[in-house]
Amino acid sequence: MRYAPRLTACIPALMLLTSAGLAHAESTLRVGLGSDPDMLDPATARTYYGRFVFSAMCERLVDVDQHLKIVPGLAKDWSYSEDGKTLTMNLREGVIFHDGEKFDAQSVKYNIERYLTLPGSLRKSELSSVESVDVTAPYTVVFHLKTADAALLMQLTDRAGTILAPAATAKGNVAAHPVCSGPYEFVSRVQQDRIVLKRFDNYWNKGAYHFDKVVFLPIPDASVRLANLRAGDLDITEGIAASDTATVKADSNLQLASTTGLGYMGLTINIANGTANTNTPLAKDARVRQALSLAIDRDALNQVVFQGQYTPANQAFSPASPYHADIPVPKRDIEKAKALLAQAGVKTPLTIDFLVANNPTSQQVAQVLQAMVSEAGINLNLQMTEYATLLDRQQRGEFKMSMSGWSGRPDPDGNIFSFIHTQGGLNDGKYSNPQVDQWLQEARLTSDVEKRKALYKQVVEQENIDDPLLYLYFEPRIFGMSKKVSGFVPYADGLIRLRGLTLNK
Repeated sequence: MRYAPRLTACIPALMLLTSAGLAHAESTLRVGLGSDPDMLDPATARTYYGRFVFSAMCERLVDVDQHLKIVPGLAKDWSYSEDGKTLTMNLREGVIFHDGEKFDAQSVKYNIERYLTLPGSLRKSELSSVESVDVTAPYTVVFHLKTADAALLMQLTDRAGTILAPAATAKGNVAAHPVCSGPYEFVSRVQQDRIVLKRFDNYWNKGAYHFDKVVFLPIPDASVRLANLRAGDLDITEGIAASDTATVKADSNLQLASTTGLGYMGLTINIANGTANTNTPLAKDARVRQALSLAIDRDALNQVVFQGQYTPANQAFSPASPYHADIPVPKRDIEKAKALLAQAGVKTPLTIDFLVANNPTSQQVAQVLQAMVSEAGINLNLQMTEYATLLDRQQRGEFKMSMSGWSGRPDPDGNIFSFIHTQGGLNDGKYSNPQVDQWLQEARLTSDVEKRKALYKQVVEQENIDDPLLYLYFEPRIFGMSKKVSGFVPYADGLIRLRGLTLNK
Protein backbone atom coordinates (compact mmCIF):
# COMPACT_ATOMS: atom_id res chain seq x y z
CA MET A 1 0.00 0.00 0.00
CA ARG A 2 2.98 2.31 -0.44
CA TYR A 3 1.85 5.74 -1.57
CA ALA A 4 3.31 6.89 -4.87
CA PRO A 5 2.93 10.67 -5.39
CA ARG A 6 1.56 11.74 -8.71
CA LEU A 7 4.00 13.41 -11.06
CA THR A 8 1.54 16.27 -11.38
CA ALA A 9 1.84 16.88 -7.66
CA CYS A 10 5.62 17.05 -7.78
CA ILE A 11 6.22 19.22 -10.82
CA PRO A 12 4.22 22.33 -9.78
CA ALA A 13 5.84 22.34 -6.37
CA LEU A 14 9.29 22.12 -7.91
CA MET A 15 8.41 24.89 -10.35
CA LEU A 16 7.07 26.97 -7.48
CA LEU A 17 10.43 27.02 -5.77
CA THR A 18 12.43 27.75 -8.89
CA SER A 19 10.10 30.13 -10.71
CA ALA A 20 9.55 32.34 -7.67
CA GLY A 21 12.83 34.02 -8.49
CA LEU A 22 14.76 33.29 -5.30
CA ALA A 23 18.41 33.79 -6.12
CA HIS A 24 20.00 31.90 -3.25
CA ALA A 25 23.35 33.16 -2.09
CA GLU A 26 25.43 30.69 -0.12
CA SER A 27 24.55 32.61 3.02
CA THR A 28 20.90 31.60 2.66
CA LEU A 29 19.66 28.42 4.33
CA ARG A 30 16.49 26.91 2.84
CA VAL A 31 14.54 24.72 5.25
CA GLY A 32 11.72 22.39 4.21
CA LEU A 33 8.74 21.99 6.56
CA GLY A 34 5.94 19.44 6.41
CA SER A 35 3.23 22.09 6.70
CA ASP A 36 2.71 25.81 6.90
CA PRO A 37 2.95 27.04 10.51
CA ASP A 38 -0.13 28.55 12.07
CA MET A 39 -0.05 31.94 13.79
CA LEU A 40 3.43 33.29 14.58
CA ASP A 41 2.35 34.41 18.04
CA PRO A 42 3.68 32.19 20.85
CA ALA A 43 0.49 32.84 22.84
CA THR A 44 -1.84 31.26 20.29
CA ALA A 45 0.47 29.06 18.19
CA ARG A 46 0.12 25.29 18.42
CA THR A 47 1.83 23.66 15.43
CA TYR A 48 5.10 21.77 15.51
CA TYR A 49 6.15 23.63 12.37
CA GLY A 50 5.82 27.03 13.98
CA ARG A 51 8.32 25.95 16.62
CA PHE A 52 11.04 25.78 13.94
CA VAL A 53 10.46 29.45 13.14
CA PHE A 54 10.28 30.51 16.78
CA SER A 55 13.53 28.66 17.47
CA ALA A 56 15.34 30.74 14.84
CA MET A 57 13.62 34.04 15.58
CA CYS A 58 12.97 34.14 19.33
CA GLU A 59 14.71 33.37 22.57
CA ARG A 60 13.23 31.61 25.56
CA LEU A 61 13.95 32.01 29.24
CA VAL A 62 15.59 28.58 29.29
CA ASP A 63 16.39 25.94 26.69
CA VAL A 64 17.35 22.26 26.51
CA ASP A 65 20.58 20.67 25.37
CA GLN A 66 20.95 17.59 23.18
CA HIS A 67 20.32 15.40 26.22
CA LEU A 68 17.14 17.33 27.10
CA LYS A 69 18.68 18.90 30.18
CA ILE A 70 17.61 22.46 30.96
CA VAL A 71 20.26 25.06 30.13
CA PRO A 72 20.37 28.88 30.32
CA GLY A 73 18.61 31.03 27.76
CA LEU A 74 17.55 34.58 28.53
CA ALA A 75 17.78 33.50 32.16
CA LYS A 76 21.43 32.90 33.04
CA ASP A 77 20.61 31.16 36.34
CA TRP A 78 17.64 30.41 38.58
CA SER A 79 16.68 29.00 41.96
CA TYR A 80 13.60 27.77 43.80
CA SER A 81 12.56 28.53 47.35
CA GLU A 82 12.60 25.63 49.81
CA ASP A 83 8.83 25.11 49.47
CA GLY A 84 9.04 25.19 45.66
CA LYS A 85 6.56 28.05 45.41
CA THR A 86 8.95 30.82 44.39
CA LEU A 87 11.17 30.73 41.29
CA THR A 88 13.79 33.48 41.00
CA MET A 89 15.54 34.08 37.69
CA ASN A 90 18.58 36.26 37.04
CA LEU A 91 18.49 37.46 33.45
CA ARG A 92 21.07 38.00 30.76
CA GLU A 93 22.10 41.63 30.29
CA GLY A 94 22.87 43.36 27.00
CA VAL A 95 20.09 41.64 25.01
CA ILE A 96 18.25 43.79 22.43
CA PHE A 97 14.98 43.08 20.65
CA HIS A 98 14.82 43.31 16.86
CA ASP A 99 13.17 46.76 17.05
CA GLY A 100 15.89 48.16 19.34
CA GLU A 101 13.98 47.85 22.62
CA LYS A 102 16.13 46.55 25.47
CA PHE A 103 15.36 43.28 27.20
CA ASP A 104 15.00 43.32 30.98
CA ALA A 105 12.92 41.87 33.80
CA GLN A 106 9.92 44.01 32.86
CA SER A 107 9.95 42.30 29.46
CA VAL A 108 9.54 38.93 31.16
CA LYS A 109 6.77 40.16 33.42
CA TYR A 110 4.89 41.61 30.43
CA ASN A 111 5.11 38.41 28.39
CA ILE A 112 4.15 35.98 31.16
CA GLU A 113 1.18 38.13 32.14
CA ARG A 114 0.14 38.34 28.49
CA TYR A 115 0.23 34.54 28.17
CA LEU A 116 -1.90 34.24 31.30
CA THR A 117 -4.52 36.83 30.38
CA LEU A 118 -4.76 37.10 26.58
CA PRO A 119 -8.10 35.74 25.32
CA GLY A 120 -7.42 32.58 23.37
CA SER A 121 -3.95 32.08 24.83
CA LEU A 122 -2.94 28.42 24.67
CA ARG A 123 -0.25 28.95 27.28
CA LYS A 124 -2.65 29.44 30.20
CA SER A 125 -2.74 25.80 31.26
CA GLU A 126 1.04 25.49 30.88
CA LEU A 127 1.48 28.44 33.26
CA SER A 128 -1.54 27.75 35.45
CA SER A 129 0.61 27.40 38.58
CA VAL A 130 1.83 31.01 38.28
CA GLU A 131 0.06 33.37 40.68
CA SER A 132 2.06 36.51 39.88
CA VAL A 133 5.35 37.78 38.50
CA ASP A 134 7.41 40.46 40.28
CA VAL A 135 10.40 42.50 39.15
CA THR A 136 12.82 42.79 42.07
CA ALA A 137 15.75 44.28 40.14
CA PRO A 138 16.32 45.42 36.55
CA TYR A 139 17.46 41.91 35.60
CA THR A 140 15.81 39.78 38.26
CA VAL A 141 12.31 38.37 38.01
CA VAL A 142 10.40 36.31 40.59
CA PHE A 143 7.59 33.86 39.82
CA HIS A 144 5.19 33.37 42.72
CA LEU A 145 3.41 30.05 42.35
CA LYS A 146 0.05 28.87 43.69
CA THR A 147 1.61 25.47 44.27
CA ALA A 148 4.97 23.87 43.61
CA ASP A 149 5.22 22.96 39.92
CA ALA A 150 7.85 20.45 38.83
CA ALA A 151 6.94 21.02 35.18
CA LEU A 152 7.14 24.82 35.03
CA LEU A 153 10.82 25.20 34.20
CA MET A 154 10.52 22.81 31.27
CA GLN A 155 7.43 24.67 30.02
CA LEU A 156 9.59 27.80 29.90
CA THR A 157 11.91 26.10 27.39
CA ASP A 158 9.16 26.37 24.80
CA ARG A 159 6.49 28.89 23.76
CA ALA A 160 5.44 29.67 27.35
CA GLY A 161 8.94 31.01 27.93
CA THR A 162 9.31 32.85 24.61
CA ILE A 163 9.86 36.56 25.13
CA LEU A 164 8.54 39.12 22.63
CA ALA A 165 9.37 42.82 22.51
CA PRO A 166 6.76 44.46 24.79
CA ALA A 167 6.37 47.77 22.91
CA ALA A 168 5.90 46.13 19.51
CA THR A 169 3.66 43.41 20.93
CA ALA A 170 1.41 45.92 22.68
CA LYS A 171 0.56 47.43 19.28
CA GLY A 172 -1.25 44.20 18.37
CA ASN A 173 -1.21 41.92 15.30
CA VAL A 174 1.80 40.03 16.62
CA ALA A 175 1.33 37.10 14.23
CA ALA A 176 1.75 39.37 11.20
CA HIS A 177 5.11 40.71 12.39
CA PRO A 178 6.53 39.13 15.55
CA VAL A 179 9.41 41.00 17.19
CA CYS A 180 11.78 38.89 19.28
CA SER A 181 15.47 38.96 20.28
CA GLY A 182 16.82 35.83 18.56
CA PRO A 183 19.58 35.45 15.96
CA TYR A 184 17.18 36.02 13.03
CA GLU A 185 14.43 38.59 12.62
CA PHE A 186 11.17 38.42 10.72
CA VAL A 187 11.15 39.80 7.16
CA SER A 188 8.07 38.48 5.39
CA ARG A 189 5.56 35.69 5.07
CA VAL A 190 3.51 34.39 2.17
CA GLN A 191 0.93 31.91 3.46
CA GLN A 192 1.46 28.35 2.19
CA ASP A 193 4.63 29.49 0.41
CA ARG A 194 7.48 30.80 2.59
CA ILE A 195 8.63 32.59 5.73
CA VAL A 196 11.77 34.70 5.35
CA LEU A 197 14.08 35.72 8.20
CA LYS A 198 17.29 37.74 8.09
CA ARG A 199 20.31 37.90 10.36
CA PHE A 200 19.92 40.21 13.38
CA ASP A 201 23.19 42.14 13.53
CA ASN A 202 22.77 43.11 17.19
CA TYR A 203 22.23 39.59 18.48
CA TRP A 204 24.35 39.00 21.56
CA ASN A 205 25.82 35.72 20.24
CA LYS A 206 25.91 36.61 16.56
CA GLY A 207 29.16 34.73 15.87
CA ALA A 208 27.49 31.35 16.39
CA TYR A 209 25.14 31.86 13.42
CA HIS A 210 26.35 31.80 9.85
CA PHE A 211 23.54 32.67 7.44
CA ASP A 212 22.39 36.04 6.18
CA LYS A 213 18.90 34.66 5.56
CA VAL A 214 16.83 31.66 6.56
CA VAL A 215 13.86 30.71 4.38
CA PHE A 216 11.27 28.23 5.63
CA LEU A 217 9.37 26.52 2.80
CA PRO A 218 6.22 24.52 3.68
CA ILE A 219 5.81 21.48 1.42
CA PRO A 220 3.20 19.03 2.77
CA ASP A 221 4.13 16.12 0.47
CA ALA A 222 7.22 14.33 1.85
CA SER A 223 8.06 13.00 -1.62
CA VAL A 224 8.02 16.52 -3.04
CA ARG A 225 10.18 17.80 -0.18
CA LEU A 226 12.68 15.06 -0.94
CA ALA A 227 12.57 15.86 -4.67
CA ASN A 228 13.36 19.50 -3.89
CA LEU A 229 16.19 18.45 -1.59
CA ARG A 230 17.68 16.21 -4.28
CA ALA A 231 17.31 18.99 -6.88
CA GLY A 232 19.22 21.42 -4.64
CA ASP A 233 16.23 23.68 -3.94
CA LEU A 234 16.33 22.83 -0.23
CA ASP A 235 19.38 22.58 2.00
CA ILE A 236 17.74 20.69 4.86
CA THR A 237 14.29 19.30 5.60
CA GLU A 238 12.52 17.75 8.52
CA GLY A 239 10.06 14.89 8.13
CA ILE A 240 11.81 12.51 5.76
CA ALA A 241 9.35 9.66 5.25
CA ALA A 242 10.43 6.29 6.58
CA SER A 243 9.96 4.84 3.09
CA ASP A 244 12.39 7.43 1.68
CA THR A 245 15.34 6.89 4.03
CA ALA A 246 16.98 4.39 1.68
CA THR A 247 16.77 6.94 -1.15
CA VAL A 248 18.52 9.57 0.95
CA LYS A 249 21.24 7.14 2.01
CA ALA A 250 21.82 6.12 -1.61
CA ASP A 251 22.20 9.71 -2.86
CA SER A 252 25.85 10.76 -2.76
CA ASN A 253 24.86 14.41 -2.42
CA LEU A 254 22.68 13.89 0.66
CA GLN A 255 23.00 12.84 4.27
CA LEU A 256 20.51 11.54 6.82
CA ALA A 257 20.17 12.22 10.54
CA SER A 258 17.62 10.82 12.93
CA THR A 259 16.82 10.50 16.61
CA THR A 260 14.20 8.87 18.77
CA GLY A 261 11.42 11.40 19.07
CA LEU A 262 9.19 12.44 21.96
CA GLY A 263 6.13 13.01 19.81
CA TYR A 264 3.10 10.92 18.98
CA MET A 265 0.20 10.75 16.54
CA GLY A 266 -3.29 10.18 17.85
CA LEU A 267 -7.01 10.36 17.22
CA THR A 268 -8.76 13.06 19.26
CA ILE A 269 -12.42 12.35 19.99
CA ASN A 270 -14.85 15.24 20.38
CA ILE A 271 -16.55 14.28 23.62
CA ALA A 272 -17.99 17.59 24.81
CA ASN A 273 -16.71 20.49 22.67
CA GLY A 274 -20.01 22.11 21.69
CA THR A 275 -23.23 20.32 20.81
CA ALA A 276 -23.22 20.04 17.02
CA ASN A 277 -20.67 17.20 16.91
CA THR A 278 -21.04 15.49 20.28
CA ASN A 279 -24.46 13.86 20.00
CA THR A 280 -22.87 10.64 18.77
CA PRO A 281 -22.27 7.15 20.20
CA LEU A 282 -18.54 7.83 19.87
CA ALA A 283 -18.78 10.85 22.15
CA LYS A 284 -21.29 9.44 24.61
CA ASP A 285 -20.05 5.90 25.26
CA ALA A 286 -16.50 4.84 26.14
CA ARG A 287 -17.29 1.32 24.91
CA VAL A 288 -17.60 2.66 21.36
CA ARG A 289 -14.22 4.35 21.64
CA GLN A 290 -12.75 1.14 23.08
CA ALA A 291 -14.19 -0.80 20.15
CA LEU A 292 -12.62 1.63 17.69
CA SER A 293 -9.25 1.24 19.40
CA LEU A 294 -9.48 -2.55 19.40
CA ALA A 295 -10.27 -2.55 15.67
CA ILE A 296 -6.88 -0.92 14.96
CA ASP A 297 -3.80 -3.06 14.39
CA ARG A 298 -1.04 -0.63 15.37
CA ASP A 299 1.75 -3.08 14.50
CA ALA A 300 0.39 -3.57 11.00
CA LEU A 301 -0.09 0.18 10.58
CA ASN A 302 3.57 0.69 11.41
CA GLN A 303 4.68 -1.97 8.94
CA VAL A 304 2.44 -0.87 6.07
CA VAL A 305 2.99 2.88 6.26
CA PHE A 306 6.33 3.30 8.03
CA GLN A 307 8.42 0.27 7.02
CA GLY A 308 8.48 -0.82 10.68
CA GLN A 309 10.48 2.27 11.73
CA TYR A 310 7.83 3.81 14.00
CA THR A 311 6.73 2.53 17.41
CA PRO A 312 3.09 1.60 18.17
CA ALA A 313 1.64 3.70 20.99
CA ASN A 314 -1.02 3.58 23.68
CA GLN A 315 0.08 6.60 25.73
CA ALA A 316 1.56 10.09 25.50
CA PHE A 317 5.01 9.12 26.79
CA SER A 318 7.57 7.94 24.25
CA PRO A 319 9.91 5.04 25.00
CA ALA A 320 12.61 7.74 24.95
CA SER A 321 11.05 9.23 28.10
CA PRO A 322 11.83 7.90 31.61
CA TYR A 323 8.09 8.30 32.25
CA HIS A 324 7.05 5.76 29.61
CA ALA A 325 4.53 3.46 31.30
CA ASP A 326 5.14 -0.26 30.97
CA ILE A 327 1.66 -1.06 29.69
CA PRO A 328 1.37 -3.28 26.60
CA VAL A 329 -0.21 -1.81 23.48
CA PRO A 330 -3.54 -3.64 23.02
CA LYS A 331 -3.64 -6.21 20.24
CA ARG A 332 -6.30 -5.98 17.58
CA ASP A 333 -9.45 -7.87 18.53
CA ILE A 334 -12.28 -7.55 15.99
CA GLU A 335 -14.67 -9.87 17.80
CA LYS A 336 -14.31 -7.99 21.08
CA ALA A 337 -14.78 -4.70 19.19
CA LYS A 338 -18.03 -5.99 17.69
CA ALA A 339 -19.19 -7.18 21.11
CA LEU A 340 -18.54 -3.77 22.68
CA LEU A 341 -20.51 -2.04 19.94
CA ALA A 342 -23.39 -4.43 20.52
CA GLN A 343 -23.27 -3.82 24.29
CA ALA A 344 -23.44 -0.09 23.59
CA GLY A 345 -26.55 -0.62 21.46
CA VAL A 346 -24.85 0.61 18.30
CA LYS A 347 -26.28 -0.49 14.99
CA THR A 348 -23.59 -1.13 12.44
CA PRO A 349 -22.23 0.16 10.24
CA LEU A 350 -21.43 3.11 12.50
CA THR A 351 -20.27 6.11 10.44
CA ILE A 352 -17.70 8.49 11.98
CA ASP A 353 -16.66 11.72 10.28
CA PHE A 354 -12.85 11.70 10.42
CA LEU A 355 -10.83 14.91 10.00
CA VAL A 356 -7.42 14.29 8.39
CA ALA A 357 -4.58 16.53 7.23
CA ASN A 358 -4.27 16.65 3.44
CA ASN A 359 -0.71 15.35 3.18
CA PRO A 360 0.09 11.96 1.66
CA THR A 361 1.35 10.31 4.85
CA SER A 362 -1.70 11.28 6.90
CA GLN A 363 -3.97 10.24 4.06
CA GLN A 364 -2.29 6.84 3.83
CA VAL A 365 -2.58 6.32 7.60
CA ALA A 366 -6.26 7.30 7.44
CA GLN A 367 -6.94 4.93 4.56
CA VAL A 368 -5.28 2.03 6.39
CA LEU A 369 -7.34 2.82 9.51
CA GLN A 370 -10.47 3.03 7.36
CA ALA A 371 -9.86 -0.46 6.00
CA MET A 372 -9.04 -1.92 9.39
CA VAL A 373 -12.03 -0.65 11.38
CA SER A 374 -14.49 -1.46 8.61
CA GLU A 375 -14.13 -5.10 9.61
CA ALA A 376 -15.67 -4.24 12.99
CA GLY A 377 -18.61 -2.43 11.38
CA ILE A 378 -17.19 1.10 11.63
CA ASN A 379 -17.18 3.36 8.58
CA LEU A 380 -14.70 6.24 8.62
CA ASN A 381 -15.81 9.17 6.45
CA LEU A 382 -12.53 10.92 5.61
CA GLN A 383 -12.55 14.73 5.56
CA MET A 384 -9.30 16.17 4.21
CA THR A 385 -8.09 19.65 5.10
CA GLU A 386 -4.89 21.68 5.52
CA TYR A 387 -3.21 20.96 8.87
CA ALA A 388 -3.45 24.42 10.43
CA THR A 389 -7.13 24.49 9.45
CA LEU A 390 -7.56 21.05 11.04
CA LEU A 391 -6.16 22.33 14.33
CA ASP A 392 -8.39 25.39 14.17
CA ARG A 393 -11.45 23.21 13.62
CA GLN A 394 -10.42 20.98 16.50
CA GLN A 395 -10.12 23.95 18.80
CA ARG A 396 -13.57 25.25 17.80
CA GLY A 397 -15.21 21.83 18.16
CA GLU A 398 -15.93 21.47 14.46
CA PHE A 399 -15.08 17.77 14.33
CA LYS A 400 -16.18 14.36 15.55
CA MET A 401 -12.79 12.67 15.34
CA SER A 402 -9.52 14.17 14.19
CA MET A 403 -6.01 12.88 13.61
CA SER A 404 -3.32 15.20 14.89
CA GLY A 405 0.11 14.83 16.41
CA TRP A 406 2.22 16.35 19.13
CA SER A 407 5.94 16.90 18.69
CA GLY A 408 6.67 16.00 22.32
CA ARG A 409 8.24 17.68 25.32
CA PRO A 410 11.01 16.46 27.64
CA ASP A 411 8.88 16.82 30.76
CA PRO A 412 5.86 14.47 30.82
CA ASP A 413 3.49 17.23 31.90
CA GLY A 414 4.05 18.94 28.55
CA ASN A 415 2.79 15.87 26.71
CA ILE A 416 -0.44 15.27 28.56
CA PHE A 417 -1.74 17.98 30.92
CA SER A 418 -2.91 20.41 28.26
CA PHE A 419 -4.59 17.61 26.28
CA ILE A 420 -6.69 15.78 28.87
CA HIS A 421 -6.95 17.97 31.98
CA THR A 422 -10.40 19.54 32.21
CA GLN A 423 -8.83 23.01 31.99
CA GLY A 424 -6.15 22.04 29.47
CA GLY A 425 -5.58 24.60 26.76
CA LEU A 426 -5.24 21.92 24.05
CA ASN A 427 -8.07 19.70 25.31
CA ASP A 428 -10.00 20.01 22.06
CA GLY A 429 -12.30 17.09 22.81
CA LYS A 430 -13.21 18.57 26.24
CA TYR A 431 -12.61 15.29 28.02
CA SER A 432 -13.06 15.63 31.77
CA ASN A 433 -12.33 13.14 34.54
CA PRO A 434 -11.86 14.60 38.06
CA GLN A 435 -9.67 11.70 39.13
CA VAL A 436 -7.37 12.18 36.15
CA ASP A 437 -7.24 15.92 36.90
CA GLN A 438 -6.18 15.14 40.46
CA TRP A 439 -3.39 12.79 39.39
CA LEU A 440 -2.11 15.34 36.86
CA GLN A 441 -2.09 18.10 39.47
CA GLU A 442 -0.32 15.87 42.00
CA ALA A 443 2.37 15.06 39.41
CA ARG A 444 3.10 18.77 39.13
CA LEU A 445 3.63 19.07 42.89
CA THR A 446 6.59 16.71 43.20
CA SER A 447 10.01 16.45 41.62
CA ASP A 448 10.39 12.84 42.74
CA VAL A 449 10.68 10.85 39.52
CA GLU A 450 9.30 7.62 40.96
CA LYS A 451 6.25 9.34 42.47
CA ARG A 452 5.56 11.12 39.19
CA LYS A 453 5.96 7.88 37.21
CA ALA A 454 3.41 6.15 39.45
CA LEU A 455 0.92 8.98 39.00
CA TYR A 456 1.35 9.10 35.23
CA LYS A 457 0.94 5.32 35.00
CA GLN A 458 -2.44 5.67 36.71
CA VAL A 459 -3.35 8.37 34.18
CA VAL A 460 -2.36 6.10 31.27
CA GLU A 461 -4.39 3.21 32.67
CA GLN A 462 -7.49 5.41 33.02
CA GLU A 463 -6.96 6.89 29.56
CA ASN A 464 -7.00 3.39 28.12
CA ILE A 465 -10.45 2.94 29.66
CA ASP A 466 -11.96 6.30 28.77
CA ASP A 467 -10.14 6.55 25.40
CA PRO A 468 -10.54 10.31 24.83
CA LEU A 469 -7.45 10.21 22.65
CA LEU A 470 -6.45 7.04 20.79
CA TYR A 471 -2.66 6.98 20.47
CA LEU A 472 -1.39 5.40 17.25
CA TYR A 473 2.40 5.63 17.12
CA PHE A 474 5.52 7.44 18.27
CA GLU A 475 7.46 9.22 15.55
CA PRO A 476 11.23 9.20 15.09
CA ARG A 477 12.63 12.51 13.92
CA ILE A 478 14.26 11.99 10.52
CA PHE A 479 16.11 14.80 8.73
CA GLY A 480 17.56 14.93 5.25
CA MET A 481 20.14 17.48 4.17
CA SER A 482 22.70 18.35 1.56
CA LYS A 483 26.20 17.14 2.25
CA LYS A 484 27.17 20.80 2.12
CA VAL A 485 25.45 21.23 5.50
CA SER A 486 27.68 20.64 8.50
CA GLY A 487 27.28 21.07 12.22
CA PHE A 488 23.75 19.68 12.42
CA VAL A 489 22.84 17.95 15.68
CA PRO A 490 19.47 16.16 15.94
CA TYR A 491 17.51 16.77 19.14
CA ALA A 492 14.74 14.52 20.44
CA ASP A 493 12.36 17.50 20.43
CA GLY A 494 12.65 17.44 16.62
CA LEU A 495 13.69 21.07 16.09
CA ILE A 496 16.39 22.25 13.69
CA ARG A 497 18.76 24.37 15.76
CA LEU A 498 20.76 26.82 13.66
CA ARG A 499 23.56 27.49 16.12
CA GLY A 500 26.83 26.26 14.64
CA LEU A 501 25.20 25.16 11.39
CA THR A 502 27.16 25.99 8.25
CA LEU A 503 26.75 25.51 4.50
CA ASN A 504 30.00 24.66 2.75
CA LYS A 505 30.79 25.64 -0.80
